[in-house]
Amino acid sequence: MEVAAGLESTSFGADGAVEGFTSRRTLPLRVELVRQLRRRRTQFLIGFLVLLPFLLWAAFEFGTSSNANRSGGFVDLATASAPNFVVFVLFATGGFLLPMIVALFFGDTVASEASWSSLKYLMSMPVPRHRLLRQKAISSGLLSLLCLVLLPAVSLVVGIVFYGTGEAVSPMGDAVSFEDSLLAMVFAVIYISINLLWVAGLALFLSVTTDAPLGAVGGAVLVSILSQILDQITALGNIRDYLPTHFSFAWSDLISTDIDWSNMTKGAFSAVVYAGVFFFLASRRFRTKDITS
Repeated sequence: MEVAAGLESTSFGADGAVEGFTSRRTLPLRVELVRQLRRRRTQFLIGFLVLLPFLLWAAFEFGTSSNANRSGGFVDLATASAPNFVVFVLFATGGFLLPMIVALFFGDTVASEASWSSLKYLMSMPVPRHRLLRQKAISSGLLSLLCLVLLPAVSLVVGIVFYGTGEAVSPMGDAVSFEDSLLAMVFAVIYISINLLWVAGLALFLSVTTDAPLGAVGGAVLVSILSQILDQITALGNIRDYLPTHFSFAWSDLISTDIDWSNMTKGAFSAVVYAGVFFFLASRRFRTKDITS
């Protein structure tokens, strides 16, 4: 034992760390992703997103319809073609499900560690706080992006099988070819991902603020719902333009022969600004937080 102890290195680097230690080797992204993918809530969520398009197809296939009550919206056009089915799925899930998915991954990431009393052990490994928060944010972002891509991808397959590769028809009467509609769907997913960055930032900020994962996730979803409710009040006028959800469905302009990019540009800029503020607050809060759990 004395010989082994004598061989141990006790020198320190310029930053005060033990010689040979590097923070870049702590908490690899691959390890964090595997941990998250092995969690039941991630597996159940992915399974649900795969199943959801089939459930919606079954609702259209076996449900009763009344042609007299049709208004020509996305719901009525859902079965016109595969692209229209994808548009309907994104439209139906964009108000609650998609924000909830992003809030779940970002709101649960740090708060769950605190609720399990494992956060302080990660700190003692030692994993630098900024790296811990960054790795968890990146893994949450990748999982959120996976879900945001998986849902329309499965919906497209279901739509092709049951509704064919016809043109995408908008409620305004515009018809877009199948090939162009696929490109529009790609841009739609990109826009939705950017637009939900504010939800990610808010959920992460709440996650480092509380030890209750449900509170962090629920708080972000509640703010999203409140913003959508306020957006329906026309008496607010131009104030609604500053709500984070005001341009949530601006991607629907992509289903048009003459695309208007102005609303999507405003929506993306608004989301990035809100996200930047929330991510900054999350980083600042976590950097100075007293870790006791």
